[in-house]
Amino acid sequence: MSELQAMRVAFGEALADLGRRNSQIVALDADLAPATKFSFFADEFPDRFFQVGVAEQNMAGIAAGLAAVGFIPFISTFACFASCRIADQVRTSIAQPGLNVKIIGSYSGLLTGKTGKTHQAIEDIALYRAMPNITIVAPADAVEAKAATHAIAAYPTPVYLRLTRDPAPVIFAESSFEIGKAYLLREGNAISLISTGSMTPTALVAADLLAQDGLEATVLHVPTIKPLDVAAVVAAARASGMVVTLEEHNIYAGFGAAVTEALSAEYPTPTFRIGVQDTFAESAPNESLLEKYGLTPRHVAQAARQWIARWGQDERCG
Repeated sequence: MSELQAMRVAFGEALADLGRRNSQIVALDADLAPATKFSFFADEFPDRFFQVGVAEQNMAGIAAGLAAVGFIPFISTFACFASCRIADQVRTSIAQPGLNVKIIGSYSGLLTGKTGKTHQAIEDIALYRAMPNITIVAPADAVEAKAATHAIAAYPTPVYLRLTRDPAPVIFAESSFEIGKAYLLREGNAISLISTGSMTPTALVAADLLAQDGLEATVLHVPTIKPLDVAAVVAAARASGMVVTLEEHNIYAGFGAAVTEALSAEYPTPTFRIGVQDTFAESAPNESLLEKYGLTPRHVAQAARQWIARWGQDERCG
């Protein structure tokens, strides 16, 4: 994982490629094209690029109209605006009629480049999980982000794609991404780390730290948060009988909650949720934020050891 690439750049390249392949794809931007990398599409297809300005709610409505007449609109803004600011318009004009609009939430989670609590989207997964007809995708790296962009373009219903801002570790040489499918990256019976999005590289490093103590962890990467690959989640839980979930989002109603809900119904398992602990964060360098809010590989490994110590004597855990 030495190479660093930005998901937003990979997305921009993929969207431009899709524009060459399909003349029905259009892009709508809320005055952030250089940041979201919609600029790649705008430069190549100016007649299919619509700059709506700082008017995200209007952008969602325009996209709904374009989808209703057969276009495939991609709309983009920062994730905090792509969720909370346009929730009513998405709910009424896109989700309820099930229109084929792709909502791109760039700058997701905490790692937004010192923009602070107003721009850190730690509620977006919760919002879209609760909204019918919305699929949620959170790739782990730039390679998967590019594959996911192509996949959602071919998917006939509304999708929310969650992308981080800065260059991050690349963990895949290539991606076989499919909507609704989770991926087993590592096998072990000491504990199961189930992660999504940018936290999957963290899970892999944490698994390396645990292995130094003779604790082999299962690592399951879940790029599609909704619909959740319940069978894969249950299989990962069965591997060890203990689960730690990882997300860069509030622990309430987010990815960890989705995993916990699935396991409570299918295979009740002790589950510890690592994420933002129901607090707004602050402006700081990314590494400082990860450290303060307990989202580093060291924190994950420590929590896993504590979870093993607490539940390791459970009959099912061996």
